[in-house]
Amino acid sequence: MAEQLQQDMQCEGLLECIHGLKQLDKECFRVMVESDDPLTIDEVAERVDRERSTAYRSIQRLLQSGFIQKEQINYDQGGYYHVYYPTDPEQIASDMQRMLNDWYAKMGQLIQEFEDKYDRMEDDVPAVESRSTR
Repeated sequence: MAEQLQQDMQCEGLLECIHGLKQLDKECFRVMVESDDPLTIDEVAERVDRERSTAYRSIQRLLQSGFIQKEQINYDQGGYYHVYYPTDPEQIASDMQRMLNDWYAKMGQLIQEFEDKYDRMEDDVPAVESRSTR
């Protein structure tokens, strides 16, 4: 964590830092943000120059993190396909803020537990006599 705090991060670094997303995930997200229309997996794969299965895995990570949404489009003659589009940036920011607050509260609790545990241990350990009195 100390190393990350010293780095010169950009806002896109939050995708990696908070959600553990990979470079390809960031590229797929960027492609969707830059598109005027929702995209299919095939369209995303083509724009990031990757195999469909690779783009699919990236899109699944983006869906799980809440960065994109999925919509089902039905054909008139039957059947359907899915398109993907970015979640509203305000919603993403709000979700990241909530996650950060939860993390901060959890870290505070763990730090308090650490202090309580080792403060009690210090009280249980008898004072060590100086060896220089020999």
